[in-house]
Amino acid sequence: MNSTTRRFFNTLRTLRHENPLGLPKSGEPPMMPRRGLPPKRGIPHVKKVVAVASGKGGVGKSTVAVNLAFSIASRKRARVGVLDLDIFGPSVPKLLGLETAGEPHLTPTGALVPLTNHGLPAMSMGFLLPGADAPVTWRGLMVQKAVQQLLFDVDWRGADAHGPGLDLLVIDMPPGTGDVPLSLGQLVNVDGSVIVSTPQDVALADVRKGIAAFHKLSIPTIGLVLNQSYFLCPSCNTPHRLFGSSDAAKGLGVELLGELPLTPGVSTGGDAGLPYALLTSRSGSETDGLAGHQWREAMTGVAERVWGALHPGTGNVTAPR
Repeated sequence: MNSTTRRFFNTLRTLRHENPLGLPKSGEPPMMPRRGLPPKRGIPHVKKVVAVASGKGGVGKSTVAVNLAFSIASRKRARVGVLDLDIFGPSVPKLLGLETAGEPHLTPTGALVPLTNHGLPAMSMGFLLPGADAPVTWRGLMVQKAVQQLLFDVDWRGADAHGPGLDLLVIDMPPGTGDVPLSLGQLVNVDGSVIVSTPQDVALADVRKGIAAFHKLSIPTIGLVLNQSYFLCPSCNTPHRLFGSSDAAKGLGVELLGELPLTPGVSTGGDAGLPYALLTSRSGSETDGLAGHQWREAMTGVAERVWGALHPGTGNVTAPR
């Protein structure tokens, strides 16, 4: 067990709420005041921040977040990173093939260095656990402090701390509207959010709450991605809407950015740590037939619209904060 893991579990045993990840002291992150809201700030060395969220779990939010990050990075030649803020159920290590990559190193100032695969730097609570099945059994205060450290104690410039930083950080949010979204919205200047849902009414009911929560936190909603929107019959290429029509989603009051079909390669690629957008761009072929082509086209459209919303009136990268 190396030093980072030892610090983590020593912290877990003694419940040192002020430093749940056991990082060396390198300045205090912004504290939640007893009254009023703290001033929002930018994430160090990050120009733009977009949150990928849903009020509902199990709708493919993490898969969309990782593929969105890769699609923007490859199409816009932008420096894009992924931050996994799901403390209890982190998925990014699996989706990026980083489950066995070891723990992140620390910079000389004690900041976490992101792990990188497929050209995407990433940080996740999953990198700090001794195994994929190790649970995090924390109460709210520990979760809030861990979120603060993941937001402000990661050096997105890389190990040498001399890199240019990120043009865009995609944050994979946990389901629900509790501690993590509140901490993010109250501490960070978030430039926009992308909401992910499946078409069922039971999912959309929670999505409405998620959109309302971001509105209360003054986080603009860029639009909705409807995942598993339909299934294409392989023999007839007829779309079958297994989980219901998209009409209800269009009534949420936000722009529908794209509809992603059910595609087997998305699941198998994610399990193998290969984002589907990477598979299609590598092969240059119609992966999964027409369904793969339509998935790729839809994700490309989502990436273009998200980038355009973050950079209105220009396709250029903005100046650092």
